[in-house]
Amino acid sequence: MQVRKSKGGSIKGSKLSEKIFSACQALKTHLSGDTALSSKELQNCQETLQQEWFSVSSHKTAAPDTVEDCLSAFRVISPSVLQHMVNMADINGNTALHYSVSHSNFGIAKKLLDADVCNVNQQNKAGYTPIMLAALAAVETPEDMRVVEQLFTKGNVNAKASQAGQTALMLAVSHGRMDMVQALLAQGAEVNLQDDEGSTALMCASEHGHAGIVKLLLSQPDCDATLTDSDESTALSIALEAGHNDIAVLLYAHANFSKGQTGVCGSAVSQLLYSMQLLLLYYYYCVSVFFLTGGCSSQWQVSLRLWC
Repeated sequence: MQVRKSKGGSIKGSKLSEKIFSACQALKTHLSGDTALSSKELQNCQETLQQEWFSVSSHKTAAPDTVEDCLSAFRVISPSVLQHMVNMADINGNTALHYSVSHSNFGIAKKLLDADVCNVNQQNKAGYTPIMLAALAAVETPEDMRVVEQLFTKGNVNAKASQAGQTALMLAVSHGRMDMVQALLAQGAEVNLQDDEGSTALMCASEHGHAGIVKLLLSQPDCDATLTDSDESTALSIALEAGHNDIAVLLYAHANFSKGQTGVCGSAVSQLLYSMQLLLLYYYYCVSVFFLTGGCSSQWQVSLRLWC
């Protein structure tokens, strides 16, 4: 694309204003090492570019086509300018990719990813990468999900947030985001990683009562349900303390009945025996709830529906 300069103080479509064009040229010279800018000149240049770039790329209603034109203009000036602009962070450490993902503006996110210069592992001052934010983003269409998957493939899905040590998987699990949990696991997210307090994704799911996610995590071959956190709590004890007895049953059954179910023991007879054991355990759980609550609690009614 041919870069055209236009009057005014903003980036519009495929045009760069004289002010922005000059700032980009100065940045190009500085990055190449030909002529280093003074600290004051560099600061003024950065402030000008930052203000204009974030106004175009990082608000909720930002237009993907406009961003694409800007990226093309930056690339024509210099690939180093393009890389610098795409990964430029604001005062909170957020890049345009952080914002586009947070706003669920996946059209912008795709343009940024397709530029192939994004540092998708860059953490903001809160310690979160775009991948971590994507784990919480609202995805409305299959196209949006494909952009999320593209993001996951380009970075480290097992990176830990600098402040608490949480991973994208832990965040997705805690918020009940089954779609994101599945996508992260498909890209190699590790289920046994522990945050700064020793919590795992399984513990998070058990604490927040996400039974479906607990089942999914337990189905992972390397999932270790016996890990303990800094308080020596396991996923099972956490589920019991939180009152999620249905999840406690799942965890207890996994710990006591799922071992040795391979080879000859993995026959239809063995699987039937395992199912019977699990049903019996759940029956005892339902009966216990009945006698403890007098058969009137909503927990008993839910348990009865599950049993029947």
